[in-house]
Amino acid sequence: MMRMIFVSLLLALPIGTAASEDELTPVGAERAGNADGSIPAWTGGLTEPPAGFNPEEHEADPYPEDKPIATITAANLDQYAERLSEGQRELFKRFPQSWKMPVYETRRSAAYPDWVYAAMQRNDEIARRSSDTRSAVQQARVTSPFPRPRNGEEVVWNHVLRWRGIHIIRDEGTAAVTRAGKYRLVWSIQDLAIPYGLPWDTSRGKFDNVLMAAKVKWLQPSQLTGAGVLVHETMNQGNDPRKIWRYLTDARQVIRQPTVGYDLPASYVDGLRTQDDFELFLAPPDAFEWTLLGKRELYIPYNAYRVHADSARVEDIVGPRHLEPSLLRYELHRVWVVEGRLRAGQRHVYGRRVFYVDEDSWQIAIADNYDLKGNLVRLGEAHAINFYTLPMLSATLYSRYDFATGRYLVEGLDNERRPARFSPKMDALDFTPNSLNYYVR
Repeated sequence: MMRMIFVSLLLALPIGTAASEDELTPVGAERAGNADGSIPAWTGGLTEPPAGFNPEEHEADPYPEDKPIATITAANLDQYAERLSEGQRELFKRFPQSWKMPVYETRRSAAYPDWVYAAMQRNDEIARRSSDTRSAVQQARVTSPFPRPRNGEEVVWNHVLRWRGIHIIRDEGTAAVTRAGKYRLVWSIQDLAIPYGLPWDTSRGKFDNVLMAAKVKWLQPSQLTGAGVLVHETMNQGNDPRKIWRYLTDARQVIRQPTVGYDLPASYVDGLRTQDDFELFLAPPDAFEWTLLGKRELYIPYNAYRVHADSARVEDIVGPRHLEPSLLRYELHRVWVVEGRLRAGQRHVYGRRVFYVDEDSWQIAIADNYDLKGNLVRLGEAHAINFYTLPMLSATLYSRYDFATGRYLVEGLDNERRPARFSPKMDALDFTPNSLNYYVR
């Protein structure tokens, strides 16, 4: 039944059809709005901060006067069901009294620097998929390689390789909420370098095959204070797998640990997400067979400045069963729909994944995950904003609902801390195992 809905909602432009620059935006989205005007045309996105913006604070809402144009509830769900994923509809079944989705006017705010657009167009001309599905694409740089994707794997690579900036330092608060609504905040500082995101002709040196290097130290609770980890997420993992080093507080030394990934549980999240659930998906695509199902118009989290604001406290955001709906913002956007089914001979806790990928940013906005018996077990949502000082559209908050346990996970709770700091430069020496020793102390 769901596949019939997907097919019926495919847009008019066939997959793989050539399109002129006038029809597509620089990232490969459809420039025009939809038939009834509920999705507007893309006119360049948000490239300037609003008047009075203080760069020392979290990004101010550029649309402060916007009010909800509709509110989806369990009572009126049937009116909106075709524009929701199965996981989104499940939330209404689980929490019919409290869960709501405030829907706002669609603002196609996604924007990127001109040199990133130029890199994507160059990728479109020369990038090629590797024959080894554990490896990334060949000859791609900076950002998503396939603005006109022909299959599901290319859409997945567009998400994995999308431009995230170059160097980001951010505070991170994580809450794994119990069925009783209790949680313990885990605070960390993350230092992220994205060598792949450097301008095309910039040397990546020793980081030639590194997509992202992440250095993390935990601040609280007290039993985690001083712990740290360094990860090199490589692009071509067939010959050069992910590398992980961990600082052991008891031994006061850094050790190389066996590579972990795919469906192994992530650290300090109570088993509520897998390693490859990072950013809704970050891994080689080889464990799954990917099928591109076309496009849909879907209500997805977007322009989530209210839940990003300095004024929002953690206790305001994290409700006992789900995020506080009044702080959220959903908009109607076109998304690519990609289905992944576990390949024969592969092991994973998920037997099927369905990703809904924002056409304007190549970020997975919604992830529905199913177990090996076909049961829906998890919903992931990326609550995105446009970091307009770069500019770049990226998630400020991730929510993951575990339907099997009745719990949920929130990552990105930095409201009561410093906003993310962005830099156009990075130094590979700051992301060596030796650097982790100094970082955690």
